[in-house]
Amino acid sequence: MSLNPIGCPGRVSRAGAIRPGRTGEVLVEVGGGSQAFLARDADDGAIGPGEEIVVVEVVGPRTVLVTRLYDPSNPKENPT
Repeated sequence: MSLNPIGCPGRVSRAGAIRPGRTGEVLVEVGGGSQAFLARDADDGAIGPGEEIVVVEVVGPRTVLVTRLYDPSNPKENPT
């Protein structure tokens, strides 16, 4: 059984920082547990270890595109 991780939240792993043009690792909350995926930033930016993310696209069997998950109540985190 394969569950679709699109829209699921997660975090960048401690050793899996995402750098521009590079692949990192994220732990995604899917199917009642956490699964590890290789990940790249959808905007080709950097996302540091421990930062919250959300999956926006699946690009391979265990590879996803992610974006940083912002807290709308915290103006310091809001990119706009």
